[in-house]
Order: sequence, then C-alpha cells, then structure tokens
Amino acid sequence: MKHKAFLKSVAVISLGGFVAKGVGALYRFPLNAMLGGYGMGLYSMAYPLFCVLLTFSSAGIPSAFSRIVARETARGGDARRHVSAALRLFALLGALGTALMFLLAPAMGKLQGEEALAPCYFALAPSVFFVALIAVFRGYFQGKNNMLPTAASEIAEQLVKAGVGLVLVMGCPNDPARAAFYALSAVTMSEFAALICLALRYRGEPCRRLLVARPVAGGSILFAALPVMAASALLPLSQMLDSVFVVRLLAKSTTRAVAQYGLFSGGTAGLVNLPSTASYGLVAATVTAVSYSVARGEAGEGRRRAVYALALTLLIAVPCAVGLFAFARPIARFLYPALDEADRATLVRLLRLSSVSAATLAGVDTLSACLTGMGRAGRAAFNMLVAVIVKHALQFALIPTPLGVAGAAVAANACYLVAFSLDLIYTVTRTKKEKSHGNHHRARNRTRRSLGARGAGDEGGEGSAFEHRISARRRGLEGGGDRL
Repeated sequence: MKHKAFLKSVAVISLGGFVAKGVGALYRFPLNAMLGGYGMGLYSMAYPLFCVLLTFSSAGIPSAFSRIVARETARGGDARRHVSAALRLFALLGALGTALMFLLAPAMGKLQGEEALAPCYFALAPSVFFVALIAVFRGYFQGKNNMLPTAASEIAEQLVKAGVGLVLVMGCPNDPARAAFYALSAVTMSEFAALICLALRYRGEPCRRLLVARPVAGGSILFAALPVMAASALLPLSQMLDSVFVVRLLAKSTTRAVAQYGLFSGGTAGLVNLPSTASYGLVAATVTAVSYSVARGEAGEGRRRAVYALALTLLIAVPCAVGLFAFARPIARFLYPALDEADRATLVRLLRLSSVSAATLAGVDTLSACLTGMGRAGRAAFNMLVAVIVKHALQFALIPTPLGVAGAAVAANACYLVAFSLDLIYTVTRTKKEKSHGNHHRARNRTRRSLGARGAGDEGGEGSAFEHRISARRRGLEGGGDRL
C-alpha cells in the first residue's frame, strides 16, 4: 500500500470520525445541560458494563477480521467468502452479550449503589447485538482498504443518536433518571441505523469467484480476535471497576460522589478521548496497511508504516493536549454553562490534570493497532494489564486523600503513560532486533553465494568436488540401467 493510498484511507475515515464525533460533541452539550450532574452520572455509570460486554462480543473484530481480509486481498482471493462465517459467530456472541446485560442489570445497579441504573442497562442491552454485527462489516470494508462505509455509518450513527436523544430527553425535563434512560435508548437506535447502512452497502459489493477453497472458520476468526479482545477488554473492565470503587471511595468524603464521578468520566474523559477519536482513521488504516505489508513479506515496510502512523497521531494529539491544559477554564465555561461554580472549578482541575492523557491515550491506540497488524496483539494486552494494575493501585492510594476525585485523574494519567511507554519500548526494541536478525541473515546468504561462486570456478574447491560426486552418481545410475 503506497503512501498516497494510505493517506487517502486515513483522510476518509478521519474525516468521517471527525464529523461523527463533532456531532456527538455538539450533542453532549445540550444533553449535559438537560441531564444535570446526577443524570450524567447515571448515563456514565451504565457504560462500563456495556463496554465490557461489547469487548467480548465485538472488540477486536474490525482489526482482526480486517487482517484476514487484507491477506485474502493480497493473495488475489474473494474476501466475501469469510463474511458469513464471521456474522454467524459474532451474532451468537452479541446475542449472549445482550442476554447477559439484561440479566446482570439489577445486580449491577445494586452493586454500584444506584438502583435507578437497571432501566438504563435495559435500554443499552440490544446495542451489544447490533455492534457485534457492525464490527464484522467494518472489518470487511477496512480490510479491503475501503474506509468510506465505516465513515458513513459512524456519521449516521451519531446523527440518529443526537436527533432521537434530544427529542426524547426534552420530554422529561424534571426527571433525570428517565432522561438518562431515553438518552441510552437513543444509543441503541443509532447502532441499529449504522447496521442497516453497512448491510445495504455490503449487498452492493461485487462477488469474485476466483478461489474455491473453504472459507476461514468462525473459530479461526475468533482465535485471531482473542488477543485484540483481551487488550480491548482491559480498559472497559477497568472502567467498570471505576464505576464501583471510585464512587464508593468518593462517597466516604462527599455526598456528591455520583456527580463528581460524572464530571470525571463524562465531562473530562469525553474531552480527553477526542484526540484518540480523531486518530481513529490512523488506527484503522494502520492495521490494514501493516497487515497487508506483512502478508506480502514486507515486514520492514510494515514497521515503517507503524512509525509513520505514530508520528501522525502525535502530531494531532500533542497540540490538543497542550490546548486542553491552557484553555481548560474557557472550555469548561463554554461547553458546560449549566454547571455551578464549584462543579466547574472541579472540572477545570480535572481537565488540566488529565490533559497529558489526551496525547498518551491516542499513542496507545495507534501503537496497539501497529502491534495487532504485526501479529503481536498479545503483547499490547500484557502491557495494558500492567498499566491497569498501576492505575487501580494509585486510585486506592490517592482518592481517600485530600486529592479526592483528582486522584482518579492522576491514576488514569499513570495508566496511559505506562501503557504507551511499554508499547513504544517493545516496538522499538523488537524492530531493532528484527533488523539486526535480517542483516545477519542477508550477510549469511551473501557468504554462501560467494563460497558457491568460488567453488564453481575452482576445480579443486568444495563446490567442484561436490559436483563431481553428483556427476559420478548419475553416471553410475545410467550405467546400471544399461547393464540391466
């Protein structure tokens, strides 16, 4: 994949992601104002379990399945023959995830200390099934290096969520629990709309019958996705634990634990995630580009593509992190005008503390995608596990102190910094080792060719003696044939 094609893919999906997230960000402003701190707390607390179930039913599918499709495309085959097996498998996993969310909703609400959360979980549950199917279609198109369907479906998803969500939430201005339920119901409707868009686009795909080999089994796709699922599951699992432990730790020192958690996970995290979201096009295109290069035996080109993608990611994310720190106060005032002075001051403090994560989180996403494309998703999962352990250790140490909710921001910073550092060190050191091994292998081949050339030119050489022995054996076999 040439730089021009790579940049085109990045531009398409990045533009789609930018428009989609722009719509989502604009939607969050009136939504936050209508829900208030308590409503946003409920809205945010429902997401961690949702994300965990999404991880086990769909996370890793776009990147893992796009690798399979990219390899098939590089070999000249028809990648559509793998889609039906993937859809059957992940439809089953998505249905199981939806059923689990329905069953776990009352227990999770009690565990989190908010029984009003159960209806919120019911509203989100069908989304798990829809997203599992969406992930298969997006993986197919991304593997074909066609980012337009993914971008279009993301935009449709956000438009439906914003339009339906605002209409529904405006109908219950004095009931934040019901408003949160309606806002989450709009999420389910938006995922269904995205699925319809992708399915219609897939029906128009041409079918090439170049190969008659059996398609990849669903179990093989699941096996390929498992390391990516493991890496992707750790953060949602960690956030689910946050929704329990952070709120309980805060409740020991304040009566507004849910509202403060809403400021941290809803207000701050949403802005910190924007650079990572803007870099989503790089992540998706990098998996395809690196996988395509590796499938063609061009590992060096794949590594160069990974470094190039990381550089572009940091070029986007670092200025965003600086701007978030420098303009935290006007950003908080402009985006959340309904907050009172105390909550706005808390949000400004959290934004400044978390600004560094805007760069490191985007870097983690890109490096994880690079490792996935190189077939090293397991290493990304291990690095994230170490980072999550560090985060939770710091939460228990810092939140009970006067830092309060700011301790959660410091712990999150440490988590992303550790994951970014470990991913970067592994990528760089492995690249050096592979480069050294490749140079050694090429030098050994040159030595062998040189010895062979000298043997062919020297009648007394080893190469010449070997050739004489082979010739003698051939003459003996021919003579034996004559005698018979």
